[in-house]
Amino acid sequence: MTEFTPLMSFAGGLLIGLSAVLLMLTWGRIAGMTAIIGGILPPLGSDWSWKAAFLAGAILAPFLLSMSGYTVDYAVPVSTAALVFGGLIAGIGVTFGSGCTSGHGICGMARLSRRSIAATVTFMAFAILTFFIIRHVAGGMI
Repeated sequence: MTEFTPLMSFAGGLLIGLSAVLLMLTWGRIAGMTAIIGGILPPLGSDWSWKAAFLAGAILAPFLLSMSGYTVDYAVPVSTAALVFGGLIAGIGVTFGSGCTSGHGICGMARLSRRSIAATVTFMAFAILTFFIIRHVAGGMI
């Protein structure tokens, strides 16, 4: 079992919020990771450069942290097939929800977007339902 780290979690949340605010202030854009990733895939739009820079920062920051000697303990308690299936389901949700958890949950709710609040409530409700089914109905068989 992993250790509870409220200070590191809080610091991570602050950094995510700060990056979202800075992106909005400097470029006037929403930090929705799905749209950012989609923006660096062909065909490239005119705004691909800031998206590539944002993703490079998201990838390089943990790498640089690990170079300092800091390690993050993590575990992946499911199979690769379950990860792929979950990714496909999330992709379908992103498509029908017109955005991802970062776009709606962080940026949209901060702007008091009713659509983002509804989307985030839906994300959370299904996350709670999925957790309940896996832990209490399926008995951990999944």
